[in-house]
Amino acid sequence: MASVLPVAIHRLSGMDSEARRRLLLRAPVLPEHVVPAVREIIREVRDRGDAALFEYTERFDGVRLSRLEVTPEEYEDALRAVSPELLGAIQQALDNIRAFHATQLQPQPVVETAPGIRLWREWRPIERVGTYVPGGRAVYPSVAMMNIVPASLAGCREIIACAPPGRDGLLPPATLVAAQLAGVTRFFKVGGAQAVAAMAYGTESVPRTYKLFGAGSVYVTAAKVLVFGDVNIDMPAGPSEILVIADHTADPAHVASDLLAQSEHGTDSASVLVTPSAELAEAVVREMARQLPELPLEERVREALHNNGRIVVTQSLGEAVEFANEYASEHVEVLTERPEELLPLITSAGSVFLGPYSPNAAGDYATGCNHVHPTGGNARTFGPLSVESFGRWVQVQQLSREGLATISDSVTTLASAEGLHGHARSVDMRFRE
Repeated sequence: MASVLPVAIHRLSGMDSEARRRLLLRAPVLPEHVVPAVREIIREVRDRGDAALFEYTERFDGVRLSRLEVTPEEYEDALRAVSPELLGAIQQALDNIRAFHATQLQPQPVVETAPGIRLWREWRPIERVGTYVPGGRAVYPSVAMMNIVPASLAGCREIIACAPPGRDGLLPPATLVAAQLAGVTRFFKVGGAQAVAAMAYGTESVPRTYKLFGAGSVYVTAAKVLVFGDVNIDMPAGPSEILVIADHTADPAHVASDLLAQSEHGTDSASVLVTPSAELAEAVVREMARQLPELPLEERVREALHNNGRIVVTQSLGEAVEFANEYASEHVEVLTERPEELLPLITSAGSVFLGPYSPNAAGDYATGCNHVHPTGGNARTFGPLSVESFGRWVQVQQLSREGLATISDSVTTLASAEGLHGHARSVDMRFRE
């Protein structure tokens, strides 16, 4: 039976700037109320190392460990525990993720800007990276794959992973199997902000890493933001979100199911429909109300919709795209008559899904695209996680005597204009008899 849906329809036409601003709001990436506790956890781990990790694991995860690192026997037990169907799904996802990400590092051409001046770039992976895999009551093998596969393809020598253990002191078998097949180097049974601190500063067991990846609770996100500067991070990852651009041709049941699916992530997740069709908006509301009671996570989804659900009616598809770019969503679905025509107009999105058979859930798991995207409006300046995230390009410059001679006058003139006469002299020295 249909239930009352806690989400309203908003008409963009005639809306004042303050009301529009409220439509664009989402849960903050760094809630102030968690900062003091996270600072304390970071300080304790930095000062006390493994001892703090064991204490926090007992306090927060309810298990007293004797060892933090996953053993070879635990990997073997995990592989035996995973069903053939799940193992096959993990393998297919891994194959597709590798196929897509393997194309992202291309050989760089040598550019000759003038005779005797050769310039190029060479790839250098980050030697040791750390990735966080959320867990606790949930199981996320997909997160392990999305972070570890590109790190492996990038050539990272050490790929460290952390995840919270269960009450049995073990990690979920699916997560362990996915991580091992993806190429993890070492895996530790540590969760929360303490895991971030351990990978940022190192402990007796957990190596210090040079860049941190992965999303988690608000405590994990706060820890990543607070350790930034001592260690690099991939991006500030806030609550997950989706924005659907749809017209009168969209199936209301498809739109509703995708919005509800996104709200399963958490009560702070955002699900937004933007459409020029008032009829579709009303049909989607009815369909969401019908489907909602069928979901095992109904209460979580209902609260998420109450907090961050939006249905926005615009005057045109162009205005819908304009709002979508302003919102800058992590995921953008385009369910219109000709979705390919709108794609060039979408400038701010983590990942775009075109057409009725491209649901966000497919990208979450098995298309091969990465599912780690910028959130909270950061899609205006950040892109999805990629192989390039796990390394950097080094510039190389090689000049012959003749090549240097062709630009020596420009170099010395500019250096002198900036008052850096030593720079000019370092070039002139090469041509003194």
